[in-house]
Amino acid sequence: MKKILLATVFLGLAACSPKPVAEKADAPAAAPAAKPAPANVPAGAYTLDKTHASLVFTVNHLGFSNYTAAFADFDARLIFDPARPELTTLEATIDPRSLTLPSPPAGFKDELVGPQWLNAAQYPAITFKSTKVDVTGVNTARVTGDFTLHGVTKPVVLEVTFNGGYAGHPMDPNARIGFSATGVFKRSDFGIAYGVPAPGTTMGVGDEVSVVIETEFSGPPLVQKPA
Repeated sequence: MKKILLATVFLGLAACSPKPVAEKADAPAAAPAAKPAPANVPAGAYTLDKTHASLVFTVNHLGFSNYTAAFADFDARLIFDPARPELTTLEATIDPRSLTLPSPPAGFKDELVGPQWLNAAQYPAITFKSTKVDVTGVNTARVTGDFTLHGVTKPVVLEVTFNGGYAGHPMDPNARIGFSATGVFKRSDFGIAYGVPAPGTTMGVGDEVSVVIETEFSGPPLVQKPA
C-alpha cells in the first residue's frame, strides 16, 4: 500500500475567427473516499499463523548497503471485523533473542543482543499495541500503536495492506486473512544510538530502521452450511 500519474493536456486555439467562450460547467463534486467492502470472512479473534509470517528490518550500513536481518520468534493477536476495520485491534510480541543475521561473524549476534544494542537480557520483549486505525483505501489502513523497544515506549505507524481472506476451506477449516505492512522508526528514539553516523556522514549504522512484515492469521472455524 500510491503512485499517481499526472497528465497535462493542452487545448489549441483557433487561428482564424475567435469562437464564443462556452460557459464553464460546474465542477463535479469530489468523489467520496473509497470505503473497504466487507471481505468474505467472519468477525472475531485471529491468531498469527507463524508458518506464514515474516518480520524483516533494514538499516543503512556505511551508506553502501541496507543491511537486512529478521526476527524468527514473534507472535500476534488480532480482533478483526471486515465490516468495521477501523475497530481492529492488534497486539504483537517479539523475542529480540531470536534475531537472525546473514552469515554473521563469530560473536556478532551476541554483540547485537548485548548491552550496546538490543540489551535483550534486560529487555526480553519488543511489543506493539495498536491505539488507532485509519482506513486509507479499499484495502489499506494506517495503524498507529505503542511500540516498546529497549524499555522505551513511543508511537509508531504501520502502513498496512489487507490482502484478502476466506471463511475457511475443507483443508483449512478456519477463517484465514493476510496482511502486508511497512513502517519506519529511529532507533535513537528508543535509546539505541550506538554507531549512529555523525551529522553529515554515513560512517556507521543508520538511525532509521525500516520494517517489512508479511502475515497470515487464522480465525473462527468454518461454519458448515446445511445441505
